[in-house]
Amino acid sequence: MLMRTDPFRELDRLTQQLTGVTGTWSRPSAMPMDAYREGEEYVIALDLPGVAKDAIDIDVERNMLTVKAERRPAVKTDDVQMELSERPLGVFSRQLVLADTLDTERITADYEAGVLTLRIPIAERAKPRKIAIGGKSEHKQISS
Repeated sequence: MLMRTDPFRELDRLTQQLTGVTGTWSRPSAMPMDAYREGEEYVIALDLPGVAKDAIDIDVERNMLTVKAERRPAVKTDDVQMELSERPLGVFSRQLVLADTLDTERITADYEAGVLTLRIPIAERAKPRKIAIGGKSEHKQISS
């Protein structure tokens, strides 16, 4: 139901970890995620610890789902001297191609404990259904 991410994105992620370079709006970092089916809906859980709710942007255009978030630095005063900084800052983004069988009109989003959870219902037209068999059908013959 979902398209895998670009394989070069993992290489970018590794490079960012080694160099300490964070994501920007033009080259955002990836955010870890899980995607699974639960009953009649797909669930996507994205890790965004330390990101404020108002710094998350979710868009759907046709079947392309885009999630962008920005982790901003903590407010610092002049008397604070950073000793260690391992938590990545900057812009994070994830794009997913959603199958036509998902109802993109009814996506819901919740954000709790640093995890953004999107729930996408399976479209009614994609659910299995029984087809009734009708009675006698009348056929007209065409004579030449």
